[in-house]
Amino acid sequence: MDETRQRDREGTRRRILEAARHLFAELGYDQVTMRLLAAEAGANVALINRYFGSKRELFAEVLAMQGRFPGILDGPQEELPRRLAEYVADRLRSEHGSPVMAALIRSSNCLEIHEIIRDRVSSAILEPLAARLPGPDAAFRAAAATALITGTGTLRQLYGPDGVDAPDREAVVARLTAVFEACLGV
Repeated sequence: MDETRQRDREGTRRRILEAARHLFAELGYDQVTMRLLAAEAGANVALINRYFGSKRELFAEVLAMQGRFPGILDGPQEELPRRLAEYVADRLRSEHGSPVMAALIRSSNCLEIHEIIRDRVSSAILEPLAARLPGPDAAFRAAAATALITGTGTLRQLYGPDGVDAPDREAVVARLTAVFEACLGV
């Protein structure tokens, strides 16, 4: 395959992924059709199937675009509750919500992709967090913290960055740190 075709392929694939990320976040999985994806990406429906296999597989790839907590789980164990609190406080107050979180929220009732969503939350948040925690109930404590993290995304999605009358950032971080300390037992 010559270099021009390879670049066109990569560009088309990238456009499809960006269109899917935007549409899944805006409309949710059930409302997005392959034709709508193709139109948004300026691509042929057949190319979506060729590059991704199906809408379900494309959705899984969109979720995988957002990595794990970069750097949040790294560092001293005793500082983990504060790092998580800072992450949540910043996401809550962010002008730009996470398109992946929006896609999760808008698509969570779809049984066809329930397993994909569950696996993504497990691999991106729950399992890495549980692996960092000592003790026999680490999975439960990680699940409680994961509920707080994902619930914050839902709250942010529903109310926007100004929808919650929160005190200044440091007060929010202090309160959330106490909650994460209780969840994690750290």
